[in-house]
Amino acid sequence: MTSAPPRGSFLATGRGKVTLALLCLVTFMDVMDGAVVNVALPTIRSHLGFSVQNLQWVVSGYLITYGGFLLLGGRAGDLVGRRRLLIAGTALFAASSLTCGLADNQGLLVGGRLAQGFGAAMMSPAALSILTTSFSGADRHKALGLWAGISGMASAAGIVVGGLLTEEVGWRWVFFVNLPLSALALFGAFRILKADHGRSVPGGFDAVGAVLVTASTLLLIFTLVKAPDEGWGAGRTIGGLAASAVLMAVFLVNERRRAHPLVPLSIFRVKGLAAADATQVIAWAGFYSMFFFVTLYMQNVLGFSQLRSGLSYVPVSVGIGFGSTLATKMFMRTGTRPIIVSGSLLSAGGILWLSRIPVDGTYLGNLLAPLVIMGFGLGLLYAGVQTAANAGVPREQAGLAAALITASFQLGSALGLAVFTGIATSRTSHLLAAHTHTPAPAALTAGFQRGLLVSALCLVAAGVIALRASNTRGEPAATPESQQNLEPSYDPA
Repeated sequence: MTSAPPRGSFLATGRGKVTLALLCLVTFMDVMDGAVVNVALPTIRSHLGFSVQNLQWVVSGYLITYGGFLLLGGRAGDLVGRRRLLIAGTALFAASSLTCGLADNQGLLVGGRLAQGFGAAMMSPAALSILTTSFSGADRHKALGLWAGISGMASAAGIVVGGLLTEEVGWRWVFFVNLPLSALALFGAFRILKADHGRSVPGGFDAVGAVLVTASTLLLIFTLVKAPDEGWGAGRTIGGLAASAVLMAVFLVNERRRAHPLVPLSIFRVKGLAAADATQVIAWAGFYSMFFFVTLYMQNVLGFSQLRSGLSYVPVSVGIGFGSTLATKMFMRTGTRPIIVSGSLLSAGGILWLSRIPVDGTYLGNLLAPLVIMGFGLGLLYAGVQTAANAGVPREQAGLAAALITASFQLGSALGLAVFTGIATSRTSHLLAAHTHTPAPAALTAGFQRGLLVSALCLVAAGVIALRASNTRGEPAATPESQQNLEPSYDPA
């Protein structure tokens, strides 16, 4: 006999289920886009004549505008209305996806990717903040757990979809696939979500703060992306990092002095938020690099096709799903800290196992088990940090909190790729230079091993940070909006 849903449960209503499905569709589309494009890069390079150096901008252009405009996008949702921003961001994401798919030259494709990143910087924090203000109590745990699980699985699913589309119908479809998903998201946003008009700011919009924080984050992401090519000791790299730090310092001074700042610094006093953001930066530096190294190992050493490489991640999606589902059942009993720490250490163990991959390895013998273990840990960790980062956040700052946790994901990904690929490449180059008879696959594998080892250590560090974090049960501040959402009527306005 099944128990009745909690009284007043929004998730138990049809509208609640459809709302959650809509918001999960947005994060699925957002996260999948990064993975699906990565798989198609070799084909894009050959068709449009990209050099190896310029090809990185197909990925980097998206990361730079996404990471650079996230804080502005998240705060704008609080001020002008989250549904408005979700609709605007999704429409821009769809239009730029169409531009990318139709691109017949390098400049148009990179320009489309820059616009895509800007659209994602609006729609992603808007969707997450709508979720955290629409659900409360046990509903909120389930919603955040499903959001985290879908986000984690979307990355693995993107590799599968990317390989299938690229091999069967062409690389342009890795962008065209966003069009029907965006259309469905826009239809749902107009039909399901209630219109909200944000709130006025007595002191006016903090334009100075918006320019400073956007310039600082854009410069930081850009510098991290370019660092492997320029060199970490190069003047441009050091200058870029220093300039970003100065801009951020000026931004913080500006925010402290303003009566109504763009980013109220008091948000960092919310229990669990700062530690969750820091944990996610460190953890995703390890996770993103791990996916990068293992995919290259499968294709360049084991000789897997793009499609076979993608299908190899299906068990990872299953592991992520189990991990996030278990996390949602444990929050109220254990709090977020044990879940995040357990997820970090399990993931670290799986990646450490992967760091022992041999040059003559096999999928079943050397990849399957550690990938599943890593995926299960990822599901636990991601659900934990999402819950910890959004618990106790006032409704009027939900968009900012969502932007902060999403920005930590982007910053961690860019940081890990910049630093750890440099470590792996250095190891490979050293072996090829010092031992001229070393086969290229062996040198590549040695580099991947070194990169995976530091990725595992990164996950251990994330677990240590989480040990020092507050242990929240994930219950947010009171959200009157969640009570309003119990109304069954639809608002097409």
